[in-house]
Amino acid sequence: MDEFPSNNGADRSVSRRTVLVGSTLTGLTALGGCLGGDENADAEAPDPITIEAGTSCDNCTMAIVDYPGPVGESFYDDAEELLGDDRPAQFCSSRCTYAFTFDHEDDSEPIATYVTDYSSVDYEIDTGDDASEISSHVEAEHFAPAADLTYVVDSEVEGAMGASMIGFSDSDDATAFQDEHGGDRYEHEDVTQELLMSLM
Repeated sequence: MDEFPSNNGADRSVSRRTVLVGSTLTGLTALGGCLGGDENADAEAPDPITIEAGTSCDNCTMAIVDYPGPVGESFYDDAEELLGDDRPAQFCSSRCTYAFTFDHEDDSEPIATYVTDYSSVDYEIDTGDDASEISSHVEAEHFAPAADLTYVVDSEVEGAMGASMIGFSDSDDATAFQDEHGGDRYEHEDVTQELLMSLM
């Protein structure tokens, strides 16, 4: 860890960088697991941001706002090294969100991960063409921590990557969606690389 010199030995104020580093380390310790989610870490976690038009998925490079379904974003302490830019990683689907995390878990762990919360939106399902597709919601206020969601997986309703993982902060909403559209329910801790592979 870097040394932070005091200001001439007389001023005992703490530098902004020291506070940020301390907050980040506290957040990492509190989050503790893949994709974060510890309820005590909310104060340290950065807030989600809206995904802007023209943004490409950091996992598969698809244009995020051009496709249906849930989206996600992850904040990394080493974003500059991981992404080449000091910004959150952003994804065209919850599948890509989890895939990116699993692919990088040996080197880097997100301090916060958010996915579209379909309990927070008036979503629409387009039944045209060959498959039913759920609307996409990229605004910051429609995200929830990935670990707080119950996912309906592999229902008849698709997202950007086809078979989808549609998250709900209200488990009753997940049950109602599953009853109407099929699929299986998973909690965050039950999502594995094997599950993701089964959806491809």
